[in-house]
Amino acid sequence: MPDPRDTSELVAPPRTAEELPRIRTPIVPRNSISGRALVAVVAIMSFLASLTTGAVMLVRASASEWQSEVAREVTIQVRPVAGRDVEVEMRKAADIARAVPGIAEVRPFSKEESGRLLEPWLGTGLVLDDLPVPRLIVVKVAPDGAPDLSALRKTLGEQVAGASVDDHRGWIEQMRAMSRTVVIGGIGILLLVFVATVLSVTFATRGAMATTRPIVEVLHFIGAPDSFIAGHFQRHFLRLGLKGGAIGGTAAIFLFAVAGMASGWFAGRAGAGQVAALFGSFSIGAAGYIAIVVQVILIAVLTAGTSRHTVNQTLQTIE
Repeated sequence: MPDPRDTSELVAPPRTAEELPRIRTPIVPRNSISGRALVAVVAIMSFLASLTTGAVMLVRASASEWQSEVAREVTIQVRPVAGRDVEVEMRKAADIARAVPGIAEVRPFSKEESGRLLEPWLGTGLVLDDLPVPRLIVVKVAPDGAPDLSALRKTLGEQVAGASVDDHRGWIEQMRAMSRTVVIGGIGILLLVFVATVLSVTFATRGAMATTRPIVEVLHFIGAPDSFIAGHFQRHFLRLGLKGGAIGGTAAIFLFAVAGMASGWFAGRAGAGQVAALFGSFSIGAAGYIAIVVQVILIAVLTAGTSRHTVNQTLQTIE
């Protein structure tokens, strides 16, 4: 009869390390509410940053096109002078311009065309016969030409009464200033977006560490290196940053693609010409799409780096 005090059969034999069940639980919960909220925040920030980058590239490309077009044109203005036939003076000014090396085309505006240029300000149906409306001659410079505008201005002043030359340098400088202002403003907005992203990731990391603080403290006290703990947070927030950045960047790319197709659909309609003159075809091109992808990766790296830095700072406070 077995001894009732013998409990050796009730005790399970010790199992080896290979037999023990392993439960792999990440230090940072993957599907937490704060994680989903951070993905939404990063997606919004990435979307705004991508829109800013695309808009800056559109305006800068349009400004460069404006500058090249304006730089290739020179305007000769012939004002009516008492005792002189303005038509004769127009023909004389056009002949002088055609003789200048580097000039590709000379197009004198008729009296009716010159009057139509004033319709946006004065309206239609006005009789301008009694008004000294200047006549214009548009001179186009050859792509590789460099005409001597000073000599042209001097010759016209000596031989054509009431003639003057406008090479649009003031307009070009204004366009350059506008382009620089847009670029600087876009860079400022991008910096604000990045700062907001860093702050959001910092608060999210501190919240995640507060949730898992007992686990972090145990790992810290048993000798786990800070790099091991910080690496878990870094990989976690890198995934969140890539996910949020991909969502925001994809939405921006889709928006620019739709805008580019829409500009083609509405071409030729009322107001389409003014919009196209300001923003072009709304196509940011391959360079724009590459810039958005690089920006998404940058935001993800920024998210991971901010998380690691925050974890390392917090671990220094644990004694």
